[in-house]
Amino acid sequence: MKNGKKIAFIGAGVMGGPMAGHLMDAGHSLTIYTRTREKAEALIQKGAHWAASPAEAADGAEVIMTMVGYPKDVEEVYFGEQGIFSTAGSGAVLIDFTTSSPQLAVRIAEQAESAGCSAVDAPVSGGDVGARNAALSIMCGGPEKAFSEILPLLEKVGQNIVHHGPAGSGQHVKMSNQVVIATSMIGVCEALAYAVKSGLDPELVLKSISAGAAGSWTLSNLAPRMLKGDFAPGFYIKHFLKDLRIALDESKSMGLELPGVALAERMYTALAETGSEDEGTQALYKLYL
Repeated sequence: MKNGKKIAFIGAGVMGGPMAGHLMDAGHSLTIYTRTREKAEALIQKGAHWAASPAEAADGAEVIMTMVGYPKDVEEVYFGEQGIFSTAGSGAVLIDFTTSSPQLAVRIAEQAESAGCSAVDAPVSGGDVGARNAALSIMCGGPEKAFSEILPLLEKVGQNIVHHGPAGSGQHVKMSNQVVIATSMIGVCEALAYAVKSGLDPELVLKSISAGAAGSWTLSNLAPRMLKGDFAPGFYIKHFLKDLRIALDESKSMGLELPGVALAERMYTALAETGSEDEGTQALYKLYL
């Protein structure tokens, strides 16, 4: 894929903003739409074109990318009256980076095919740090041909990029990712709470256990934030709850029980009900303070 692609990017939040910026830095022409224009102001100042709707952004775009909050938002930006499918041209490739429902990914892919387009579900992992550093892990589902075509673009925002199969596969992989995070986050919080309660220096404890068998991304990147009381969002609790509920719904439909995820969902629900839904997932530690 040559440089200079006409890209529509819908969503410019904690994750989408940096991702869109990397694509502009690579020389691509960007049209941006987000519900709150202020969130896109830095990109507009950098040279991105502003669109008043997803339909306007998608009109004439060769590649259309979305990074929004919830499955209902995904459905609206694709299928709404001012949605992507009302203007997407034949041959366009649609990429949804949102963590969403596998069934919705399949529906988008089917509609894309009927419109002469192709769609790739490409949820990401790595949080705000990964987005800023263009080091996201990207899990893809959709046609192999479309994946190969957009791979050079994905490489501008991520480093570990894997195609897993047909439409919906990327979303299923992301659910596996969230299952690991859900249970490991509880483990990290409990390890810190145990260290503090036993009179240890938690910073020294982290130094020891991060380099051993307990080492993980969560332990290395989020445990230090927990100890500092830094609960600013790299990934919102409200969005993580959405993911956990998708995982629980999907596992139920497959006849699979996930007690660890069910526990995490209850804990995060309790935390959200205290007013912490806009904090980062590391705020789970507050339940142990």
